[in-house]
This record gives sequence, structure tokens and C-alpha cells, in this order.
Amino acid sequence: MHADTFPRLRRQAHAAYVIAKKDAIIYYLKPPVISFGIVFPLFFYLAFAAGRTVPTGVMVPGIVAMALFFTASAIGPLVTPWERQARTFERLVTSPASLEAILCGDVIAGMAFGALLSLVPLVLGLCLGAQIGNPGCLLLGIALGALAFSSMGVLMAAPPTNAPSQIMMLSSLVRLPLIFISGVFVPHADMPAWGQWLSPLSPLSYSADLIRVGFGGAAYFPVSLDLAALMGFAALFLGTARYVHRLTRDWAH
Repeated sequence: MHADTFPRLRRQAHAAYVIAKKDAIIYYLKPPVISFGIVFPLFFYLAFAAGRTVPTGVMVPGIVAMALFFTASAIGPLVTPWERQARTFERLVTSPASLEAILCGDVIAGMAFGALLSLVPLVLGLCLGAQIGNPGCLLLGIALGALAFSSMGVLMAAPPTNAPSQIMMLSSLVRLPLIFISGVFVPHADMPAWGQWLSPLSPLSYSADLIRVGFGGAAYFPVSLDLAALMGFAALFLGTARYVHRLTRDWAH
């Protein structure tokens, strides 16, 4: 190992932190992030639950998982297109920060946004009587879910376009089907056979499963599978995003 390896890693880690901080300051309060990341999932879930007798212990884990899914994946699809549009992307790619550091910074920003906003329905649920049965699974479900969903958002921004509307359309086309097969709205046991076959393809299925266990519910998948799947999805999304950026020659070697 070269002597400058650790100093280089420290520099890139600091670059990722700076990029995440920049994303938080500039993009957290952008209207599309607020609407697609907070307002839309809240009303979407409440509209689905309206008129149904849903126990608090079932409703709260679903709302927490939905909030995490939408908020953590809301930052990534907008950061890169906006920066391409504002001509700041070119300056970023020519900076000393590596591609990996920039992508990790975007992922960290999405993770933090998702994890913080998921605390709102969590606290409200506790106030309404929901109880935490397994804090470890709850924390892992939120942390690893935020990692996987944020990485998915970064992947959605990888195609070479500077039109945020195109990315948001793609984002909606991807996220909505993943919600319906995740078991958030309809328990896995009540899904048709095709839904049960497709459910493992959604990263939300595993995060929602861990969060459900965290609130004392029954797991559908083994907890070890939930953990491995979320880490695998995160690695797959981030690795594919890196590949697409390289393939489209956004980055000069």
C-alpha cells in the first residue's frame, strides 16, 4: 500500500462531506424536494388509509417506511441535473474530488435528509400509542434503507440530461411500482402470487420489513436477508451510477 493512500482517502472523505453539506444547504428546501419527498408520500399514504380501520402498529411503520423511501431518494435525482443546468457541474468534475467522492457526497446528503424526515412520523406514531419493540431493527431499517434509497436516487440522476423534469418523471415511474409491491399498503401474505414473487425486487420491501419488526411486528423475510439485501441494493445502485457516469464520459480520466 502506498504511503499516500490514507492521506488521499482522508482528502476524498472530506470532499464527500463538503459535497453533502453543499447539497443540504442548496437543495433541501427546493420546492420539488419538498413536494415529491414530503408532501406527496404523506397524502398518498393517508389517501390510501382513509376509510380503512388500520391499527396504529400497522399504519405507523408503513408511514415511516414511505417517508424514508421518498425523502432519501428525492435529493439524488435533482442535484446533478440542476448543476448541469446551472453550469456548476463542469466545475465540480474538474475539482480534486474524485467521482466516487462526489457520488458518496450526494448519497450522504440523501441519507441524512431521509433519516431526519422519517423521525417526524416516527415521533408522531409514538405519541399516538405505537411502541418500539426492537430498537436495533428499527435503526438498521432506517439507516440501511436510507443508504439504499439515496443510492437509487443518485443512480436516477446518472443519465446525461440537464432537465430535472425528465429525471423526476423517471423517478416517479420507478418509485411508484416499487411501493405497490413492497408490502407497505398490502401485507405480503395478502398479496396475489405475482405480487409475492415481485416483492423481493423492491428495496423498500426489506426496509419496511425491518421497520415493522422494530415496532414489534412480524418479519416477512429473515432479518439477515433484509440486512444483506439493503446493502446489496446500495452497492448495486452506487456501482451502476459510477459505471453510467464513466460510460457517458462525464468524467475525464
